[in-house]
Amino acid sequence: MLIRFALLASLLALTACSTMQPPPPAAGVLETPAAVDNNQQLEFKLASGTYRCDMGQRVDVQRTGGNANQIQIGWSGKRYQLARNPSHSGLPRFEDDRSGLVWIDLPWKSILLDRDTNKPLASDCKLG
Repeated sequence: MLIRFALLASLLALTACSTMQPPPPAAGVLETPAAVDNNQQLEFKLASGTYRCDMGQRVDVQRTGGNANQIQIGWSGKRYQLARNPSHSGLPRFEDDRSGLVWIDLPWKSILLDRDTNKPLASDCKLG
């Protein structure tokens, strides 16, 4: 009888965990994500501005109001135009073919990568 009670309690606890609400959106998020096309790519409406990253680095991100598939970033004293590339996860991934810069754009933090080495150039970047 005690084993049945423990099993029932465990099942109830698991059920409660599965119905928990997601955490509130991070600062700088203007809307919740929505599928953009049949590939289930997500679109987060994020603001333009300076992203402060680990180790004192920063990335300036400029978004154009009419085109969610293009951003411009300022990095290491230069400006780059990045275009959105579909990702397997659906998360926003922008890339500049010439420089190899990749910007993964999330509401809670973003990251700038070197496409060729797949290493982070600026990590844990947050708006503000």
